[in-house]
Amino acid sequence: MGKFEQRLKELGIEIPAAPLPRASYVPAIKVNNFIQTAGQLPLLEGKLMYQGKVGKDLTVEEGAAAARLCCLNCLAAIRNLLGNLDFLEQIVMVRGFVNSAPGFSEQALVLDGASQLLKEIFGSSGNHARLAVGVSELPHGAAVELELLAMLTLP
Repeated sequence: MGKFEQRLKELGIEIPAAPLPRASYVPAIKVNNFIQTAGQLPLLEGKLMYQGKVGKDLTVEEGAAAARLCCLNCLAAIRNLLGNLDFLEQIVMVRGFVNSAPGFSEQALVLDGASQLLKEIFGSSGNHARLAVGVSELPHGAAVELELLAMLTLP
């Protein structure tokens, strides 16, 4: 067991089963030494756990929990493709979309749910650039959608 899989075990963090695509795309794709995930929703065992607009239906804290779950699903998609997370060298970019109530402007705090998780698991390899955008709607009324770009260790 490599350092990141071991770290997950030490932290007691379980990566869920990778969600199945709900349309015509793949959950993650490897190109050269990079892996890009598709946008992941806050699903757990096929059930949407966080639905509605942050700033109206959900608090910032609930939005951050949704972002964390989306991030776990991104990691699940990566693990499903690669076999484990120990091939990751660096999280490069996190793009997050927050289903936002009119006037809500704390998208960055919502996305911190994902960013903090990545730093917890990967340490300095979890440091990343980020985009946090407020949108008027997301698929199935999800509160957050998130995607990751990561660099892999070269063989």
